[in-house]
Amino acid sequence: MKVLACDKVDAAAIAALRAAGHDVSEGNALKGAELIAALEGVQGLLVRGATKVTADVLRAAPSLKVVVRAGTGLDNVDQVVAKECGVVVSNTPNANSVSVAELAIGLMLALERHVVPASTDLRAGVWEKTKYMGRELAGRTLGIFGFGRIGREVATRARAFDMHVIAYDPMYDSAGEGFSWVRMVKRDELFAQADVITLHVPLTKDTKDSIGAREFSLMRKDAILVNCARGGVVNEEALHAALSGGTIRAAATDVFGTEPPGASPLLALPNLLPLPHLGASTAEAQKRAGTEAADILNAELARLG
Repeated sequence: MKVLACDKVDAAAIAALRAAGHDVSEGNALKGAELIAALEGVQGLLVRGATKVTADVLRAAPSLKVVVRAGTGLDNVDQVVAKECGVVVSNTPNANSVSVAELAIGLMLALERHVVPASTDLRAGVWEKTKYMGRELAGRTLGIFGFGRIGREVATRARAFDMHVIAYDPMYDSAGEGFSWVRMVKRDELFAQADVITLHVPLTKDTKDSIGAREFSLMRKDAILVNCARGGVVNEEALHAALSGGTIRAAATDVFGTEPPGASPLLALPNLLPLPHLGASTAEAQKRAGTEAADILNAELARLG
């Protein structure tokens, strides 16, 4: 069968698809009409996060049977229309968990120890020590908003830093086996009690803009926020107001509602540490995601015939 692989998926994925006998073509940054043209006669589509599989794309690709995202989340695929069109949609939720969790911990450290501004000053010839007095993670309360795969990986690493861990997830009443040391709390309690809040929920109609002015008003004035989930989970106007007005001390975000964010006013804030969506950008995560995605695509195409 014919497969289109987009967004520079790992080479191991391409090799696995070709080894299964599929005719694989590769595309990058395909949008709209260009993507539709590339999907002519294609049964399988392999993407990462950049390719938007919209309703128009799905309806214009009658031969398409399977879409697999090499990564977590499926907010770049119109799942409702995919179901209408009989297209199977899947992803690789386990592939990126460790990489995203490690980045979240790294951003906590970077904020608490002022790593970026201190390094910038030093490069400019300014030797500052007192100005950049930081705080330890040890003894701090970490609030994990979303206690799925990535949230649990973060909790495991936070424990190694001697942090107190609380978590909120509407799907779970208890932290589960192996996490007896994590205290599950109510939604508002998490925002009110945590020194550090880290977000690990998918972007859905229920989570879009779910972190806004109300949530920031509940947080401690010296609290920090880390977002390695999806940009749309946080209302960016409310985040800007909270950071510029001193409602919270600092934030780090690996994600934006629109990527790249262009001239977002958030980028001008000195107490925001922004990154260009690097959560899954490790060699290990990309190899896992590509290999798992290829395995899923091969299995689904074989099943569908």
